[in-house]
Amino acid sequence: MGRMLSLPAHYYRQHDADLEADVPGRGYSGWTTRLLDVPLEKTALVCMHAWNPGLVDEIPAGPDSPFAGWFRMVEYLPRAVEISKKVFPPLFEAARGAGLPLIHVGSQESYTEDHEEYRRIREMAGPEPDSLPGAPDDPLKQQWQKDRGRQMTGEHNQADISEGFKLVNFPPQAMPAPGEAVVINSHQLNAVCREKGIWNLIYVGFALNWCLLASPGGMVDMRRMGYVCSTIRQATTAVENRESCTDQLAKEIALWRVSLMFGYVFDLDPVVAGLQNKAQ
Repeated sequence: MGRMLSLPAHYYRQHDADLEADVPGRGYSGWTTRLLDVPLEKTALVCMHAWNPGLVDEIPAGPDSPFAGWFRMVEYLPRAVEISKKVFPPLFEAARGAGLPLIHVGSQESYTEDHEEYRRIREMAGPEPDSLPGAPDDPLKQQWQKDRGRQMTGEHNQADISEGFKLVNFPPQAMPAPGEAVVINSHQLNAVCREKGIWNLIYVGFALNWCLLASPGGMVDMRRMGYVCSTIRQATTAVENRESCTDQLAKEIALWRVSLMFGYVFDLDPVVAGLQNKAQ
């Protein structure tokens, strides 16, 4: 069986709706917890799209930042900065001490290319398989896509965002250590997991309801390939809107979705304590 990490794992009981009530879903039992044996050798901590805005001098935060437009559009960045500073260091130290593999999912080769392990995995995985032909091209579709981009970001912010992405990198607190896997897509992540015999992925990073869910290397793709995908509540955040940001309701919905569709929700302190107890 190998080494096991016994962790309290949260999941949602989507039953039983009260069929006689005006709002049947209020009958659901809701969140509960079970003790789960997590196989260390078959598990990886996946840090996805942890970026450096607000964490390095080149991309300062604040209203006077030359990249202020990026921060105006991505409201979760201050929360990501706090998580990167306070959560990642003890979590990564505990994982490395226990021999739990770390896999870093970057967003673009402009910075993953610097890592020897990325170049090795890219060669090992080979080119991505050809995808099926997609939607037909159409000038109106192209215009809609341009309009949607401007609508979401605000046209006055786009230059700051574009310039900021030229400097994007792993943050100091989540920089891959020598020998740790670095990938940028689901094909590469699957290749390194198969190489290591891993089927259980615990995601941290940003953002839970966006990149961790749907970007290449995210939970949707990996679940389709048979992986169990979980997260750590305190080691991620979500994209919020004006109506949800005060109580971080989008994060709560995303955690519920993880527990129903992909895996489990863990808490930071038991994970860190359990890993420390397994230190090699």
